[in-house]
Amino acid sequence: MSDNNSSSGVKEDVFNMEHDQDLSSKHYSRCSSAGSTHTPNSSAHNSDDDDDSGDARHSTAANSTLSYKERRREAHTQAEQKRRDAIKKGYDSLQELVPRCQPNDSSGYKLSKALILQKSIEYIGYLNQQKLKQEDEGSALQKEVTALRIIKNGYENMLQHQQANPGPEEARLTDEAKFQVFQAIMEEMFETFKHIPMDNFKQLTTGIIPWLEEHCKPHILRNILSRTMQQMAQEALEKQQLQAMEQETGDGFS
Repeated sequence: MSDNNSSSGVKEDVFNMEHDQDLSSKHYSRCSSAGSTHTPNSSAHNSDDDDDSGDARHSTAANSTLSYKERRREAHTQAEQKRRDAIKKGYDSLQELVPRCQPNDSSGYKLSKALILQKSIEYIGYLNQQKLKQEDEGSALQKEVTALRIIKNGYENMLQHQQANPGPEEARLTDEAKFQVFQAIMEEMFETFKHIPMDNFKQLTTGIIPWLEEHCKPHILRNILSRTMQQMAQEALEKQQLQAMEQETGDGFS
């Protein structure tokens, strides 16, 4: 009985040992399989890291390219805006400088760029014509100044010659005769001068220049002087004749 119990106890111990060995082997196999399966997962994880690094580099390059394109686009936009601002400023300056481009009313109507250019071209042509006209007038005035200087020099030479050679005493004009000549010239010229409008100073200044150009020409003054001298000579002759008659009458009474 005791042998049977001991035998049963030995069998139970052997079964427990075998059972423990089976559990240990299963646990080891699981660990091995777990370790073997862990290696591919690790390598897959490493490959994912490599892919992430490549994507990051590709994203950085793409961002850099996009940023360069954006900078170029922005620079081009700014340059185009500056060009448009400069053109607008030029048109505004033309509209301010050219009188024909300035609006005549307060409606605020703005001229088109084409019309501003056309009116500016017309105004430049007008200024060019005025410039040519002024050059012609300046040339004519210069010629007139030259002629007047020649006349002035001629009169100065005549005066110097007369002062150097005064001539006979009886041939000289008295101061009274000179005043009569001057008075005759002034009286005849005043007949035309009094027709100049003189309501205000502006009318006088605008009317006196045409009057001088019309009535103070050398040949007109020469004709006045010639008529005055003839009249004075006639009066002097009549005076001499009257004196002679009076002298004859006085001699007859004596």
